[in-house]
Amino acid sequence: MKKNLLFFTMIAFASAISAQNIQLHYDFGKDRKYVTTTVEMFKPDKLGNTFFFIDFDYGIPGQDFMSNAYFEIARVMTIKKSRFGLHGEYNGGFGKIPVEGVNEFFSVNNAWLGGLDYSVNAKDFSKGFSAKLLYKQIQDKQSSFQLTGVWYVNFAKGKMAFTGFADFWKEDSDFNFDGTTDAEFTFLSEPQLWYNINTHFAAGGEVELSNNFAGMDGFNVMPTLGAKWTF
Repeated sequence: MKKNLLFFTMIAFASAISAQNIQLHYDFGKDRKYVTTTVEMFKPDKLGNTFFFIDFDYGIPGQDFMSNAYFEIARVMTIKKSRFGLHGEYNGGFGKIPVEGVNEFFSVNNAWLGGLDYSVNAKDFSKGFSAKLLYKQIQDKQSSFQLTGVWYVNFAKGKMAFTGFADFWKEDSDFNFDGTTDAEFTFLSEPQLWYNINTHFAAGGEVELSNNFAGMDGFNVMPTLGAKWTF
């Protein structure tokens, strides 16, 4: 969800139409037990494609009903109808300090990214993969880099979809808030598995696999159950 580039599921239907979906996830992760809604849009065109998503978290323990919001928008400009493209992206949002009774918000990972995209799709769009090599500028932090991989696989005659992404980037993290760097690199992956009940409705979920992400030291596994409606 935090990094939900799962729009590639919809490429299987056409490369010239837009696709939008709404997802609802219940997070079973440690100290989570809250609901997240995700709105996604992916639209290819003659020059490339545009993607955005918005996450909202609800019912975080000790917080208001809606506590966190996160937004990403990305544009790929294809290079002369090849498999390569130029990628530009913005990430941003806000959240509340996860301490009961503290009414203070903070900025979430405002960042600007740019670089090279390479995408490969099967002729029938039953599966595909995209790799990105990106320069990353994080607000009030050092310049950085990010490696991103995105995949989709449709199988069981279109009834099942396995999608996901994996990000690896450099970012200094201070988990103890003592002014020292506790980690220099972050990894995040969110594989999703969906069963398509019909052309609009799917049930499934995802597993967030992370290392040194979102203030959590070390490796963490956060599973969800979800439902998705595709327009």
